[in-house]
Amino acid sequence: MAKYLIYLASGSARRFGSNKLLFPLEGKPLFLYGLETLAEAAAQREGTTLTVVSRYPVIRAAAEKLGAAAVDSPYSQLGLSHTIRAGLDALPPLKAEDFVLFAVADQPWLQTPTVLRLMDAARHGVPAGTTVWEGRAGSPTFFSAALVPRLRQLEGDQGGRVLLRDLGSACVAVSAGAGRELEDVDLKEQLKN
Repeated sequence: MAKYLIYLASGSARRFGSNKLLFPLEGKPLFLYGLETLAEAAAQREGTTLTVVSRYPVIRAAAEKLGAAAVDSPYSQLGLSHTIRAGLDALPPLKAEDFVLFAVADQPWLQTPTVLRLMDAARHGVPAGTTVWEGRAGSPTFFSAALVPRLRQLEGDQGGRVLLRDLGSACVAVSAGAGRELEDVDLKEQLKN
């Protein structure tokens, strides 16, 4: 069984006012927190690879420096579905027992233990899973190889949340270590706390 971590790092950050992924947070760019977390998690689980999807050369270079595959996503401005497809297109052919896990680059407080718990929940007989805090679902998420064709059919700014809703109780919920881990940074004010 292979597990493929896909780091989605191509957002436009319209509400943020500038490229939030490159915005400095405590001495390093925002995207680097999640990238380092995922690289650490991938290194701790055999059969796991990390692919970083970004239209920003500096993010792709950082990914390669950490040993991850780096994929350009020139159509990401058309919506999240294009970034997801770019990541899926970069993977080798999937076997039925494989899983893809998605994480977004604007969650700098995500921790390695949460990612590892989510990865460990991706096992035979489980179609999908998501991280949760106090009943609220968030990212990262995972999907079995059987759901990849449906992920490829997403359009515009749709993400995998649509599939998770369709799966209902068949979707595994994995608790984050803290609520802040699931926070997306959308505004500069969030970084002042």
